[in-house]
Amino acid sequence: METEPIRFRPIYMERVWGGRSLETVYGRKLPSAETPFGESWEMVDRPEAQSIVDGGEFDGKSLHDLWVEHRETIFGGGEGERFPLLMKILDAREKLSVQVHPPAAIAPELGGEPKTEMWYVAAAEPGAELYIGLRDGVSKQGFVESIGQGTTAEQLHPVAGRAGESIFIPSGRLHAIGAGYLIFEIQQNSDTTYRVFDWNRVGLDGKPRDLHVDESIACIDFDDHEPAMDAPDGELLAECPEFRVERWTLESGRNAAAEGGFAIIAVTEGSLRCGSSQFRAGDFFLIPASQASAELVPLEDSATILRTTC
Repeated sequence: METEPIRFRPIYMERVWGGRSLETVYGRKLPSAETPFGESWEMVDRPEAQSIVDGGEFDGKSLHDLWVEHRETIFGGGEGERFPLLMKILDAREKLSVQVHPPAAIAPELGGEPKTEMWYVAAAEPGAELYIGLRDGVSKQGFVESIGQGTTAEQLHPVAGRAGESIFIPSGRLHAIGAGYLIFEIQQNSDTTYRVFDWNRVGLDGKPRDLHVDESIACIDFDDHEPAMDAPDGELLAECPEFRVERWTLESGRNAAAEGGFAIIAVTEGSLRCGSSQFRAGDFFLIPASQASAELVPLEDSATILRTTC
């Protein structure tokens, strides 16, 4: 039997660095007419934010409801109190703060959650840069001194990430998204971020944003110098204990079901059909573990997707 995928309602997050690309590029109806929205949380199961199923058999149920009540059928099992991943689209019209996420060995003592993620660049304006790791020669001492001197930006390694490229961001890697990016982010279910530098900006309330300098210094991998954008291994973009992400270019139908587990599909280009549902660029949906066949059929000459499994 052909699958009927599960679709969720996005949750839009106001951000001082955000914009309106979710509206202009993906045709989304945003909650207000002028607010800068920097993030769309596409799938999330957290106490402060819950994805809600949009249509179908489970319409109105939360992702947490599905995880608790239908774990074997929809996800093929799994451990933990909550669904383990968080899926986002980021619209960066201005630079994000320079930040780091705590490694698993450090997170508990800091009162945070470990967070490993990957970015897929959906669109990039000419000249846009990502900031990944440190420049060659930057030491921990030099970096700490730069914070007091206001020269932190000079310690960062800029990378010209372009549409269709991706990069893995393990816990401990210093990073920031520059202005002019639309990015698909796949991450552990965590919202712990330590900001070490924020380009001397103020927040939406007109006040300087909080920084977490001590926590950041405790987490940063100071041996991480000048990493490059990742080179795909065939279709494989990223693989770690938390997730596996592939990029597929579809020119004909292809079964995307994951044997014994679930698959999350994010459409990055074009449009496609799965079961009786149609999806276009910017859409995310879940293929349940109970479905042995879930054919993705491009509706144009081709479509490009990210397929995430655990």
